[in-house]
Amino acid sequence: MTATAPFPLTWLYVPGDRPHVVTKALASGADVVVIDLEDAVAPDRKEYARAATAELLTEPPPVPVHVRVNALDGPLVAADLAAVVPRVGLAGLRLPKVTSAGQVIRIAERTEPGGSRVRLAGCAAHGGRGAHREGGGGGHGGEEAVEPAGTRGRDGAGASRCAARGQGPCRTPATGTCGCAADGERGPASGSGYPLPGESSGAGHALSGEAVHGSGPPLYALLENALAVEQAYAIASAHPSLRGVSIGEADLRADLGVRQDAGLDWCRARVVVAARAAGLAPPAQSVHPDIRDLEGLAASCAHGRALGFLGRAAIHPRQLPIIERAYLPTDRELEEAETVVKAATVDRGAHALPDGRFIDAAVVAAARRTLALARRY
Repeated sequence: MTATAPFPLTWLYVPGDRPHVVTKALASGADVVVIDLEDAVAPDRKEYARAATAELLTEPPPVPVHVRVNALDGPLVAADLAAVVPRVGLAGLRLPKVTSAGQVIRIAERTEPGGSRVRLAGCAAHGGRGAHREGGGGGHGGEEAVEPAGTRGRDGAGASRCAARGQGPCRTPATGTCGCAADGERGPASGSGYPLPGESSGAGHALSGEAVHGSGPPLYALLENALAVEQAYAIASAHPSLRGVSIGEADLRADLGVRQDAGLDWCRARVVVAARAAGLAPPAQSVHPDIRDLEGLAASCAHGRALGFLGRAAIHPRQLPIIERAYLPTDRELEEAETVVKAATVDRGAHALPDGRFIDAAVVAAARRTLALARRY
């Protein structure tokens, strides 16, 4: 989420080597424009796409602009980061084919001002020393340990993965305090749900109810194969600069050999849960590849909304109104939300409405999110 679009519903992808198309995208009505330097650009056009994107971002654009960089383990990503990260018009970086928390951490470190290294607190309560490992709860055997510089500066302790409890790395302020939910502290999943406009939208362990942000550009991880889905929570909770995760369904479908759309539903649900558990906003759906199939797009959006997604990526402006309409509250939903919020101002405890519906704090929070989303549009 961004300061200008607290509830972005549409994310329009455009190739970075076609500046005239990017210009049209900025005026298309999309909440966020994603300039692609990766899959949409031919190898011999990569350098031009990078230069054109950097030039565009020298001034703040009319809507938030994200840039999808090239493969994190390839030869082009360093030049991509050097070209776009310093630009004032950059609102976020989209990281393709992420498969581990370590990849997110390294990009976050490289994009912080001055290239400073992130300090991951050594959790003394968990036994002190423990290098962060790439991957999920217990890490993959044989993977390289990633121990950012600065993690031994306070007491000789490394960055803890809290692996015994299956948690992601502790992301804390400079105090070094560990706020692990397993030890009774309030973790990111506490509270009333994803942030409302004006509230913090960052991920991280919640300390005294405050989310923790990195100092570099917001990062968004794309999960595009089976390993990425298995590591979804570790990736989503990897670093304070990580503000969102989403699925790249074309690559995931190919990796899994899935033919029917329903075959991806388990993966979709897993990523939705991982995002929520890490304190992130609900993921946006992956693109619908057929730009002429608007009826199919609408049905797919309805299914995605039922799974817990919020908004969708698009590859053509004609898809934007379909996505927006599918994800905005219906008149009935707005009426029900208004009834719930009004009732909550009279009786703050759990109680039943005259029509028999039972409401409590969670129901009220969801109703307020519904009204906030409607006000956004």
